[in-house]
Amino acid sequence: MLARLRALTVTSAVCASTILTVPSAFAEVEPGGWTSVSPSYTEQERGCGQIDGLTFRLTCSTADGDQRAERRYATYTGGTRQFEGYFRVAALSGTRISLKQTFNESAAGPYFMLAVERGGRLYAVHGGDTLSGAGTVGATVRVNTVHQVGNQHRTYINGSLKHTYASPGGSFYDKFGAYRTSSGNGPATVVWSGVRFWRK
Repeated sequence: MLARLRALTVTSAVCASTILTVPSAFAEVEPGGWTSVSPSYTEQERGCGQIDGLTFRLTCSTADGDQRAERRYATYTGGTRQFEGYFRVAALSGTRISLKQTFNESAAGPYFMLAVERGGRLYAVHGGDTLSGAGTVGATVRVNTVHQVGNQHRTYINGSLKHTYASPGGSFYDKFGAYRTSSGNGPATVVWSGVRFWRK
């Protein structure tokens, strides 16, 4: 009986330890009325970009050309869409690497890009607004984007609203990974997790 109690105590301790190391539950921002969706995606490896599961690498320091390792999700039009994901910059010898994009397919170009500079500054590529200093190497950061097509695009970092941007109508899609911006370069390694999507 005593041996059984000891085994139960050890099992309970292991379970408690496991619970403490699991990230907090994923939950959308701006709650109310969301429907979970699972859009299809394709992977894009160009230049020195490499993808291994949810690990995205730029292995070169090239400061020109198309250097990217990204997931590109299905196109959407109309309504309100929400993206959520956690990223960790595992290594960054370069700088100015795009992490998350909302791409305007109607205008054939990026509409919103969240990028990181060496040192951890997270910023909006178009306009240059600083969103946070949370993107330091090794730190896990939660990012949510809420996109009301034809109205507004909002970006949250670790649950706090950091950026708003007027939105045109049209067709859009989400991308994330590691992508060299026009003024950036690798090497860089970014690990993503907990990626989810909603609509309403």
